[in-house]
Amino acid sequence: MLKEDKKKLVKKTSGKFLRIIFGRTMFVMLSLIVQIMVLCLTFEWLKNQAFYFYGGFTILSAVVVIYILNKNENPSYQMSWIIPVLVFPVFGVMFYLFIETQPGTKAIAKRLQKLQLDTKPWLKQDPAVMHQLYEESRGVTGLAVYMNHYGGYPVVKNTHVEYFPLGDDMYPVLLRELRKAKRYIFMEFFIIDRGEMWGEILKVLEEKAKSGVEVRVMYDGMCCLALLPYRYPAQLEKKGIRCKMFSPVRPVLSSYQNNRDHRKVVVIDGLTAFTGGVNLADEYINRKVRFGHWKDTAIMLKGDAVQSFLMMFLQMWNVTERTEEHYERYLPKRSHNWPKDFDRSGYVMAFGDSPLDQETVGQHVYMDILNEARYYVHIMTPYLILDSDMITALTFAAKRGIETTIIMPHIPDKIYAYLLARSYYEELIRAGVRIYEYTPGFVHAKVFTSDDEKAVVGSVNLDYRSLHLHFECATYIYRNPAVGQAEQDFQETLKKCQKITLEDCRDFPFAKKAVGKALRIFAPLM
Repeated sequence: MLKEDKKKLVKKTSGKFLRIIFGRTMFVMLSLIVQIMVLCLTFEWLKNQAFYFYGGFTILSAVVVIYILNKNENPSYQMSWIIPVLVFPVFGVMFYLFIETQPGTKAIAKRLQKLQLDTKPWLKQDPAVMHQLYEESRGVTGLAVYMNHYGGYPVVKNTHVEYFPLGDDMYPVLLRELRKAKRYIFMEFFIIDRGEMWGEILKVLEEKAKSGVEVRVMYDGMCCLALLPYRYPAQLEKKGIRCKMFSPVRPVLSSYQNNRDHRKVVVIDGLTAFTGGVNLADEYINRKVRFGHWKDTAIMLKGDAVQSFLMMFLQMWNVTERTEEHYERYLPKRSHNWPKDFDRSGYVMAFGDSPLDQETVGQHVYMDILNEARYYVHIMTPYLILDSDMITALTFAAKRGIETTIIMPHIPDKIYAYLLARSYYEELIRAGVRIYEYTPGFVHAKVFTSDDEKAVVGSVNLDYRSLHLHFECATYIYRNPAVGQAEQDFQETLKKCQKITLEDCRDFPFAKKAVGKALRIFAPLM
């Protein structure tokens, strides 16, 4: 029996290895490598042709640097381009121009802008709610005004929020709610991987599709490299499930492929929504161990805030659609009666963040919490790759006496991200920021809580990619019982953490420190 199992394991492993070697992933990687090599050889040929070629590129590099400095972009992100442009005038200039002149990104940005205008009638701000919020908190009202004008999402009341301290807790509730669907199920995730979690969910989706429920599934195109077959959407279509990849990875160099759909959204009948850090893969519910215990969080919303997630999903779905969407078809029925035990107090702002405009909504929300805090700000994040603005916000909060505490993973999923995060520890700790690491494993939660009044739960990490380059979503919660649930979870998680001290920073191996510091040059691209 043991020999048979061993043979099966060898066969399975070799089959997977062969699929990687001869599959689409290897083709994409080789194609990109060839394109980069051709670009490098072209740059080298131009550089060696004559003095005036190189001189011309030196002048051009100066022009490009001036152009970069005058763009409305994060200074750290600008610096990550300025360094290669100045150090390698030919390669840096040509590569920057190649990336910046891609027509795809501008076309998608224009299309998304139109979709945001199309959905605006269903994301109107109720003046009465804004007035009530103004009476309670002028500071939060300012954030709500910003969110409405620049993020495109309203602040609402009449929303029940349930907080889940683990993906394990969310999973059975998600299955229960999916089984209750009568009209439609919309799902948008960064990662879907075949296993127990996705297998059970897929069974429910198939059953619902057969019964006439409209089912749509969208996942990020990075999944096609290692997790799902490239033609997986076609497989789901045969089961009656509408499915698409967002920005599938293709063997062509493009800046658009840098903007991934990192959102986690489920919308059911316009009545129920889920969001948070949990993707649809077994490690997120601890059915598979990858980096110790997987600590993640999510929330379920029922009520008015669900409409924001509905429009958020339909915007992204229709980016590549040619037919017009009938948004009003998916609005919830106003006659729906909620259970009497649902606590719908407080205010909720569900919001999305796009890398294709000039508004870093997620970063502004986080910084507003840090700047407005009176007593404490508690943070859980898997990554800590910060720009100067976020460093200033964190350190200033600590310096003015705000208890500023961050929980990070003790077992990282990416060594380069961990070394980068460690490179910020000493500066933050010296300013009074408290940093803890979750010793049982990996923290994937993205949670802010403050002053027993505010919380943010969503997909937004404290890193450049989430704050500047990815499509993200989250929920800002004010004076709702879910805030207390999130803070209680933070305190329970803190009991399983070890505090990082200045001595720990000094004892961290020199080689790892050096690598972390060096990586900060390229942090905006990671």
